[in-house]
Order: sequence, then C-alpha cells, then structure tokens
Amino acid sequence: MDLGLSGKKAIVTGGSRGIGRAVAEALAREGVDLAVCARGAEAVESAGKAIESLGVKVLARAVDVGDKQALTGFIAEAAEALGGLDILVANPSGGNLPGEKGWKANFEIDVMATVRSVEAAVPHLAKGDGGSVVLISSTAALETFMGPTSYNAMKAALITHSSGLSQALAPQGIRVNCVCPGPILIEGGAWGQIKQAMPKIYESTLAQCPQGRMGTADEVANAVTFLASPAASLITGVNLVVDGGFTKRVNF
Repeated sequence: MDLGLSGKKAIVTGGSRGIGRAVAEALAREGVDLAVCARGAEAVESAGKAIESLGVKVLARAVDVGDKQALTGFIAEAAEALGGLDILVANPSGGNLPGEKGWKANFEIDVMATVRSVEAAVPHLAKGDGGSVVLISSTAALETFMGPTSYNAMKAALITHSSGLSQALAPQGIRVNCVCPGPILIEGGAWGQIKQAMPKIYESTLAQCPQGRMGTADEVANAVTFLASPAASLITGVNLVVDGGFTKRVNF
C-alpha cells in the first residue's frame, strides 16, 4: 500500500531513541522530511545523522520540551526549515517518578508539552493538504496498572485531549489520533531496565501478553506511520491500542 507520505514534512518530539526514534525512521523510509528533538544533544545529533542517511532532509535539535519557549521555537524553526508541516508526533514522557515530583514531571512533559506542541503546530498544519497529529499515550491509561501513578493518569489525559482536538481541528483539515502502546521491549528502555532490575515484575507482565512476547518499537512505529498518513484520511479521534492483546477490556 502506498501511504502517500513521500515529500511530507513531520516533527517528532522525543525522537532520539525508543518509540520516537522508530517513528522518525519509519516516516523517513516513506520519504518524509523530518525535524526531531530530544533533551540530550549528543543523542539527538546521532539520531539526526542516522535518519538523514535514509535519504531525507533532517533537522535535529536538543530541546527540553518542558521549556515552553524552547519547544515552540523549535516547532517554528522546523516548519520554516522543512518548508511546511504536515505531521506532528508528540512522544516524550516524564517517566514514572514517585510522589509530587512525578506528578509535576508527567504534567509538564506528557501533558503540557503535548498541548503546547499542538498549539504551535496547528497554524502550520492548517496550511497544508490535510494535517495529522498523533499523540503517544499508553495502555497504562486504559486499565489499572502498577497502582495509582502520575504516569497512568497523565497518559489518560492525553487520550481525552486527543479526542477533543480531533473535533476542534477537523474544520481546519487536521486529523488527531492517539496511539497506546502496551509493554514494549527496547534495549535500554523502561521494560529493558525492568527486565534486569525487577525480573519478577517483568515475568509477570510478560505472562499477561497472549502472544508470548512484548512488542517492539518498530511495531508501534508502523501503527503511528499509518495513522499519520493520507491512507488514514477518514480516521480521526481514534485511540489505537498497539499491545498484542495485553489489555483485556472489551471495546465496542
């Protein structure tokens, strides 16, 4: 299937590693020019070079997405450097720290950075031929998982916000969807670390995966790429769960 992405312009926040990096590379393989940002300068520079090697134009910047001015400035720079904007993928997370520190981090990084990214991108997305926004949430937002945590609650907020955005931005030709990855095993990522440090939690979670394995970043990236593409032109306001059957709720 031709996704119709060749020549499109995209921003991926949190694009230096993990799911964000996989999304950026998947888009690049479809011929999308990209702007990626992440907090670590060395990591984002390395990611930019790797993505550029796939034959597309890349702007890579070290940006703390919790800094409103830096984030909105990056989005403006990216739209100018790329010559427009068709896709925004809002990906970064504040992690899952305990206590008020965790709540503040998840609110500022998961929620407010996403809110600000969308607000800054909309004027550019509206100028194109069908803009697309994809927010990255988590199955931790869908079912009780590891107790009452700030990560779960703030990821749930993103699902609700994406639904509201989909209605508000549709008249401007902008689609908004959400993707909820389940447990994704990435070397150096959260589940990779849990596997090493907390093997009992890892094994109990793995046992709940009916396919007998956790997902990969590339599998999530494939779903994001489809939703972001013109091939999904009638899909908006959707929360796409990419978890291999990990969640057990029934969806109607």
